[in-house]
Amino acid sequence: MKKWVIGISSILIASSSFGGEWSYHGEHGPEHWGDLKNEYIMCKIGKNQSPVDINRIVDAELKPIKIKYKAGASKVVNNGHTIKVSYKPGSYIIVDGVRFELKQFHFHAPSEHKLKGQHYPFEAHFVHADKHGNLAVIGVFFKEGRKNPVLEKIWSVMPENAGEEVKLAHRINAEDLLPKDRDYYRYSGSLTTPPCSEGVRWLVMEEEMEMSRDQIEKFRKIMGGDTNRPVQPLNARMIMEK
Repeated sequence: MKKWVIGISSILIASSSFGGEWSYHGEHGPEHWGDLKNEYIMCKIGKNQSPVDINRIVDAELKPIKIKYKAGASKVVNNGHTIKVSYKPGSYIIVDGVRFELKQFHFHAPSEHKLKGQHYPFEAHFVHADKHGNLAVIGVFFKEGRKNPVLEKIWSVMPENAGEEVKLAHRINAEDLLPKDRDYYRYSGSLTTPPCSEGVRWLVMEEEMEMSRDQIEKFRKIMGGDTNRPVQPLNARMIMEK
């Protein structure tokens, strides 16, 4: 039961703190997370932490991710750490024969994961939970290019102040933010924000999406700079590639 509570509450990305307790900068920044609270100790001592540099890759016969999304994005929240889009029930993925419900998606700039040593300017995380609270997260890289029309619907109402939330006039289908090619990298990691709980299934798409420089800069301006945890040691882990 304890694991369930940690998993479900953590997918909200500390939405109740609105920028308090931990930060991406200064004395409450990533290098200090593990010392801020006892509950955050895994940020300091964990051996299977995220994000990582995707560079120790092995070919594997990974099964395709079964993605069953429908339009369900309902609310946009600025929680002080990211812009989070809440999702209505009924959309899910199937991984390892287990159904994981899409709870929310949110963003980081620059990307949290690196690919062979390089950051992308932006990354989206689609957070799912099974009935026991176990998490599976799809990561999608974004490169600078054309304006992304789906993101623009969110950006047009993006709250500028921590603690603000706005309802979306039209529900967005999160699948429209996923690449058409569904090949992916997989590894076992953690939440990339406190409490840094481990046991998260990470599924990072190989193909990137596009968004404009203006869209990237608008997000960065509202969030006050970088919103990414530095990459963590892979240790004994290997990254599998479909």
